[in-house]
Amino acid sequence: MLVNLQSWLRGACLAVAAFALLTPALACAGEKMWTYFGTYTGPASKGIYLGEFDVDTGDLKLVGLAAELDNPTFLAIHPSGKYLYAAGEIGNFNGKKAGAVSAFVIDPKTGKLTLLNQQSSEGQGPCHVVVDKTGKCALVANYGGGSVASLPIGEDGKLAEAASAIQHEGSSVDPRRQEKPHAHSINVSPDNRLAFAADLGIDKIMIYKLDPATAKLTPHDPPFATTPPGGGPRHFAFHPSGKFAYVCNEMKSSITSFAYDADKGTLTQQETLSTLPAGYDKPGNSTAEVQVHPSGKFVYVSNRGHDSIAIFAIAEDGKLTSVGQQPIGGKTPRNFCIDPTGKFIIACGQGSGSVHVLKINQETGELQPTGAQIEVGNPVCVKFLKK
Repeated sequence: MLVNLQSWLRGACLAVAAFALLTPALACAGEKMWTYFGTYTGPASKGIYLGEFDVDTGDLKLVGLAAELDNPTFLAIHPSGKYLYAAGEIGNFNGKKAGAVSAFVIDPKTGKLTLLNQQSSEGQGPCHVVVDKTGKCALVANYGGGSVASLPIGEDGKLAEAASAIQHEGSSVDPRRQEKPHAHSINVSPDNRLAFAADLGIDKIMIYKLDPATAKLTPHDPPFATTPPGGGPRHFAFHPSGKFAYVCNEMKSSITSFAYDADKGTLTQQETLSTLPAGYDKPGNSTAEVQVHPSGKFVYVSNRGHDSIAIFAIAEDGKLTSVGQQPIGGKTPRNFCIDPTGKFIIACGQGSGSVHVLKINQETGELQPTGAQIEVGNPVCVKFLKK
């Protein structure tokens, strides 16, 4: 009887441990996270800022300036947690009309950043950067130049010169905003085989084969997926199942859902829904960020103008139902990020120079402002890192 009880207890403990590994909320409970904020520099900002976030209470504290840098707008953290990369929206790099990608080493005790090196983004106006799942290359989208580039990452975290730089071609239906390509983001597929670049200027999601060993991008077949004309696709996110994907359309304040065939690397449009409340007719709103909850039950999109985050429930077929919109408590919500436990959203209010914490209802997906906030000048992007 005692042996059976011991066996049962061992099995129970193993089951709990396995469940904890598969459940971010349990794996991260009681932990503190570093939060890194990318900004536009100016009188109120000098670069990348560091915060500390309590995943149990939702408390957010500003630690201070992590690194001084010009316009480090979008950030990416290396899978090892040792390095951070920043897209620098500057007009000139080493005498050429291009932006920069900067590599930093992270101090594990203080969270502060030390510059390792910089490389050209191979295009004007870099606005988005990610690191592939192997940590061997950084991918950057250049909005002004309408191009994407891939940069090898060394064992020491430093960036090498771009292994590939690809210029997008074409235009779309809006002569004011879509007269030429404007690559606005680049993301890696769940299996790390492909890269997807949402281009606002041509209403396409360009698809590339990714070779992490060489850090090279080459056109996939098919080379792109289309998005609604005049929508202006901006940011892109995969569903945790790998079966669906979502893009927020900046210019039309909408979200488009896709069915994703991982074997073929194809995206098929399913539907497009407004991110704004019914009857809202004030001009000037645009979407900025889209993120899927770790549970796969909800997807969120930020509205700049309405100053809210739109909430959608995800059905089994990947299609969406609007749950509503929640004001963040600040102005012009740009990027936001769901913490690794799936319990909170931290949203950057670029127009108000503030960062806000919202709690996620795990059953409905609805958001509730917690009242926790800090002041950061022109915040654009937030990323989490386990302390």
